[in-house]
Amino acid sequence: MDHAVDVSGRTPLAASADPAAAAGQALTTIGAHLIPAAATMACLGVDEDQWRRFTSHWESLRADPYAAERGTRRLRRHGRFVFSAPRRSFHLLPPATFVQPGDSNPLYVDVDRRFDPLTSYFVADPVVGAVLRMLGRLATGLDGSELWDVQVHPFRVIASADAEGLPTPEGLHRDGVTLVASLMVGRRNATGGESEVCDMDGNRLLATTLEEPGTLLLGDDRRTLHGVSPVRPLDPHTQARRDVLVVTYAPRCGSTTG
Repeated sequence: MDHAVDVSGRTPLAASADPAAAAGQALTTIGAHLIPAAATMACLGVDEDQWRRFTSHWESLRADPYAAERGTRRLRRHGRFVFSAPRRSFHLLPPATFVQPGDSNPLYVDVDRRFDPLTSYFVADPVVGAVLRMLGRLATGLDGSELWDVQVHPFRVIASADAEGLPTPEGLHRDGVTLVASLMVGRRNATGGESEVCDMDGNRLLATTLEEPGTLLLGDDRRTLHGVSPVRPLDPHTQARRDVLVVTYAPRCGSTTG
């Protein structure tokens, strides 16, 4: 079971009957928040069968050649959406290179990276739509933009006895967006993989190891850094894996803000 440690020294927020409302409050005050799996599933309205079909998409990911250059085995796909806050709707954009802004990820500044696109089955999955709408609500609470650029990255990090898995080989970093979210999809034979969110001075705000599928870690990327420690196999004779869905929201250029 996931256990988050708030190391910010701030007074914990009062419990809320609406997990998304509590998350929005924490993001605007602390800058980071963890939603437990059961609360996430309730917000998404997802049952076990729907979740099982959703997790099956991780079996069709493709190798990340850029991560391989740095000695880690990572599988992924990538897709771009536009989210309309007033309509709570989204549409898929054509495949394109993934470029992060110059004040964010130090490993890939201004590097054009191209990944295999999301499958049509993934895009049509109702769980994906529920996730995008939930996160769109949270992003709009941070910035009143009506239109959002959304980047969607399903990841699998693989580790073995002689090669640890590096979910964030760049270490603590920003993505150059407004909201960054990591949804735990599954772990197998894995130890390590502690997530941390820090302020811009490197002081920890939240630390947790995402273990239970459905747990959702959120950060206001404009004022925090995030990273994940290496993953290693519990049984050295078998590979370890860590599956997550990372989604980011940034205001679309020219969008109205409040």
